Amino acid sequence: MPKTILGIITARGGSKGIPRKNVKELAGKPLIAYTIKAAKESGVISRLILSTDDREIANVAKQCGAEVPFMRPAELAQDTTPHLPVLQHAVNWLRDNENFVSDYVMILQPTCPLRQDFHIRESAELMEKINADSIVSVSEIPQHFNPHWQFLIDAENHLQIFTGEPFSQIVKRRQELGKTYTRNGAIYLFKTELLFRSEPTFYGDDVRAYPMEQKYSVNIDSMEDWEEAEKALLRHNR
Repeated sequence: MPKTILGIITARGGSKGIPRKNVKELAGKPLIAYTIKAAKESGVISRLILSTDDREIANVAKQCGAEVPFMRPAELAQDTTPHLPVLQHAVNWLRDNENFVSDYVMILQPTCPLRQDFHIRESAELMEKINADSIVSVSEIPQHFNPHWQFLIDAENHLQIFTGEPFSQIVKRRQELGKTYTRNGAIYLFKTELLFRSEPTFYGDDVRAYPMEQKYSVNIDSMEDWEEAEKALLRHNR
């Protein structure tokens, strides 16, 4: 029997950095439309729902093809609200009200509009192949930001290598640096059961990477990010 994946788009109304960013037009479409399109065209999402407290975002998402089966409670839409209780609420609501329980959950943040349908499909195929607890999308960190070339400064202005090695062992040549990665926010795919462990999580113990090219890895948090994403989308659509 095929495994089911519940796609959850999280988009509250009170964004501060870029007001109303989820419905603001990016290269001619509402920001949230890019995530909905990629998810639906991936062919691997069993249900795609939006969790929001905002009626306008809900209406735009419905027009773009996402389900909005409930409105998120205000107490789960604060500046300081973490993702975990939002996901638990969504999964519990679908179980209690529609008797729907998926094998996996995929968090799809609308702030990653360059994510493509094949990224979603490939991460699902990877999960089917390796059966990990979770898969997290990452992008490679530029070498000059490698932690072996990063430093800490203490209260007395002493310089320390971030990774703790003495300066006598500092990596001298760029070619000797190993590759390092950062989460890019585009995909979090995990077993639904992880949300309801005694210590809830959406990572688990066996976390695997889904590397993405840097050109797809913009995560919009500022106007600079917005402008970078818009330029990339306009280039792609020419």
